[in-house]
Amino acid sequence: QVQLVESGGGLVQAGGSLTLSCAASGRTFRTYTMGWFRQAPGKEREIVAAIRWNGGSTYYADSVKGRFTISRDNAKNTVDLQMNSLKPEDTAVYYCAASQWSTIVGVTTRPSGFDYWGQGTQVTVSS
Repeated sequence: QVQLVESGGGLVQAGGSLTLSCAASGRTFRTYTMGWFRQAPGKEREIVAAIRWNGGSTYYADSVKGRFTISRDNAKNTVDLQMNSLKPEDTAVYYCAASQWSTIVGVTTRPSGFDYWGQGTQVTVSS
């Protein structure tokens, strides 16, 4: 069992930066692929980024490539999402998720591939 708690959301102007953090409990955290998803009102939940169990491989949605960076610290059981050059279309609730898949495969770019979820944190980007 893994419990996830996100923090770091808030209101920021377009062009600004935010860092989201996810704290995980459970000894098996370090074996899981971790992901960040987001869901805007009226839209489906979508992948933002994912990172392999050892940090050796990452995946980014096309919409955030070059602007967002995912990282993890297995010693601290944390995974972060550094978000730069934020745009109004980045406004959404952001969720941290853990997958029992240890590496990034097709299924771990979709919500159905993840087994544990945080409660979400709101990110609002004003124009």
